[in-house]
Amino acid sequence: QVQLVESGGGLVQPGDSLRLSCAASGRTLSSYTMAWFRQAPGKEREFVAGISRFGITKYNADSVKGRFTMSRDNAKNTVTLQMNSLKPEDTAVYFCAANQAIVVNFNAIEYDSWGQGTQVTVSS
Repeated sequence: QVQLVESGGGLVQPGDSLRLSCAASGRTLSSYTMAWFRQAPGKEREFVAGISRFGITKYNADSVKGRFTMSRDNAKNTVTLQMNSLKPEDTAVYFCAANQAIVVNFNAIEYDSWGQGTQVTVSS
């Protein structure tokens, strides 16, 4: 399995931006479909964004469309999530996930490699 480490979370105000990074090691990143999920207290883990192995196909959850952009750099073994126009409801722990499926899955149970998560708090 690939090992994943997220970074870049923090406390920001509504309307601010953050850039999350996920560093992969142990396996070639291009073998994996990647996704970002988030989990707020008392809620289930939810899909935020996903990207196919070579970045050709991308998906965003409706709640983040137009605000969040996921990208990947297979040569650097990293994926990023650029988050703009942040809202208080974006507050959650954000997780990077990987699987070896051909298509992007929206269900967390389909992913077998996870990072430890990074906290994002949006508050005035």
